[in-house]
Amino acid sequence: MGEEEVSYSEDGLDATDRLRQDLPHSARMYDYYLGGKTNYAVDRAAAEDVIRNFPAIRVVARVNRAFVHRSAGFLARERGIRQFLDIGTGIPTAPNLHEVVQREAPEARIAYADNDPIVLVYADSLLGGSPEGSTGYVEADVREPGALLAKVRDAELIDFSRPVGLSLNAVLHFVPDDVGPYEIVKELVGALVEGSYLTISHCTPDFDPEAWAAIVDIYTKGGTPTQVRSKAEVTRFFDHGLELEDPGVVVAHRWQPEPASGPSLVTDQQVSLYAGVARKV
Repeated sequence: MGEEEVSYSEDGLDATDRLRQDLPHSARMYDYYLGGKTNYAVDRAAAEDVIRNFPAIRVVARVNRAFVHRSAGFLARERGIRQFLDIGTGIPTAPNLHEVVQREAPEARIAYADNDPIVLVYADSLLGGSPEGSTGYVEADVREPGALLAKVRDAELIDFSRPVGLSLNAVLHFVPDDVGPYEIVKELVGALVEGSYLTISHCTPDFDPEAWAAIVDIYTKGGTPTQVRSKAEVTRFFDHGLELEDPGVVVAHRWQPEPASGPSLVTDQQVSLYAGVARKV
C-alpha cells in the first residue's frame, strides 16, 4: 500500500540508523506485496496482518504499478511530456518510471524524490537512464514542498519553465489532514507551468470501510501515520486549476485500461485505489 514512507526522516541520524529495521516499513511492506525481496521479518509480519484484514492488498499494489506505467506512458506518448518529477519514488522495481517514459521518449528527463533512507540505498537503480535523456534523485520530503522543489532546481534535474509530469502515486495517503495535504499539492502544482500534468493514485475505504480502518491502524501503530480518503476527497486534489483527462477520477484499473487487461478481471473493492491524471490550464 504505497510507493513512499514518510515518517522516518530523523535529523542527526545517518541512512543506516534511519532504516529503522526494528519497525515495519511501508516501502518494504509494499515491496513484499509485489513479491520483492527488499523486506525484513518485521515488514512481512505487518504485511501479513494487513493481508489477513484485506486479502486483496496485493491486487492494490499490482494495479497501482500498472497505473503508474500506463499514465506515464500516456503522458510521454500522447501528451508530449518530456520531464517528470516522481515524488514518493519507493524501492526501485523494474520497470521504473524512467524506463517506461524513455521507452516512449529516450530524451526525457526524470527526477525522483523521496525522503526514505531505504530508497537512497537503492537509488543507483534509478540513475541508469537512456543516453539521450537523464535521471536523477534527490532526498526530500513531500511534506516540505518548498524545500523539495528547491533541491530539484538546485540539482538542475528539471527545467520548470517547460511542462512537467508530476507524479504523486500512492503517497498522499501517508500525508494525514493535519499535515496539510491539499496545501502541499497546491504548492507543488503552483510551481509548474501551464500544460504540465498531475498524476495521483490514492487508497480509499469507500468499498470496504471496516477492512481499511484496520489497515490504517496497522500502519499507524507501526509508525507510519496513514489516512485513506473517499472519491470526493481524492478528487479535491485536482481542484487547483487542473482539467482531468478522461475518464476522470476512477478506480485505478478503470483508468484507460490496456487491451486484454480487462477491468472485469478484478473488482472495485479489491482495487480500492482511486486514480486520475489532470492538465494544468
